[in-house]
Amino acid sequence: MRQWDDLTESEISQREAATSGARADPQGKTFAWVRALRLHQWAKNLLVFIPLLTAHLVPDRTLITQALLAFFCFGVCASASYLINDIVDREADRAHPRKRMRPFASGELAPHQGVAVAAVLFVAGFSAAWFGLNVLFFSTLVLYVASTHWYSFVLKRIAMVDVLVLAGLYTLRLLGGSAAMGIAPSFWLLSFSMFLFLSLAVAKRYAELSMMLSEGRSKAAGRDYSTADLPLMLAVGVCSGLISVLVLALYVHDGTAGRYKHPELLWLICPLMLYWVCRVWRKTHRRELHDDPVVFAIVDRPSTVVAGAIAALVWVAS
Repeated sequence: MRQWDDLTESEISQREAATSGARADPQGKTFAWVRALRLHQWAKNLLVFIPLLTAHLVPDRTLITQALLAFFCFGVCASASYLINDIVDREADRAHPRKRMRPFASGELAPHQGVAVAAVLFVAGFSAAWFGLNVLFFSTLVLYVASTHWYSFVLKRIAMVDVLVLAGLYTLRLLGGSAAMGIAPSFWLLSFSMFLFLSLAVAKRYAELSMMLSEGRSKAAGRDYSTADLPLMLAVGVCSGLISVLVLALYVHDGTAGRYKHPELLWLICPLMLYWVCRVWRKTHRRELHDDPVVFAIVDRPSTVVAGAIAALVWVAS
């Protein structure tokens, strides 16, 4: 795919005409905003509910309300961050075979509109956090947004640091949920999530490099990766995922005493997680993972079956 700089004047005129038509179409522009805000990525913010589930406090309506508000705060701030990131990266995105269709890269939306909407979303998210929850959650949200932008502008260009930051952003959602509901995060939950989220973050990068290899490209634009890194990323990702299952097994052995009536049933979760981690990496290796791994886990049917089986085991064990 050629960059805009390589297009002839007639091709540029045709593309601008098509873009103008999209702007004139209200439905087309609405759809462009939906894509720009990446509302489907809000699914990742369901992680704020995990502390509620692991603490066995699901029936508490007050905590559920606080978790829902935390979900909203993370969602609007994440959407605002996506807008800023896409505006800054629009030139590089035009050279990418898939990202060139993003609304700001394609010209469907104007950058100044994105900045204005992002500002409104940030105000809404931080205001809801400050007035609706507590200072600890507000601080966690500030750290999340700051880390997101630091990642977008600097850290994503540093190999391996980028995947560690992505894993940290997933974990910040867990910590945000804990802060919003006043539930102290356990050592086991944080250890498990650290390795699992690192595996998923590496899977995302591996999928991008694998796609580059299939297209005959060897170097990632704007990132310190090449297709030569694929074996390393595969090793790091699979090992991290398996270590997360090991942490889970250690928790079942040492951390469930007095918390469950039938803790022995929790051992059945380990093979389910082993299957799921291996499934994610098999699909990643086959170039069948096209979305964020956490979003994939939520919409993938076998993954939801595994999640339901795990929930059922926890409920019976309790």
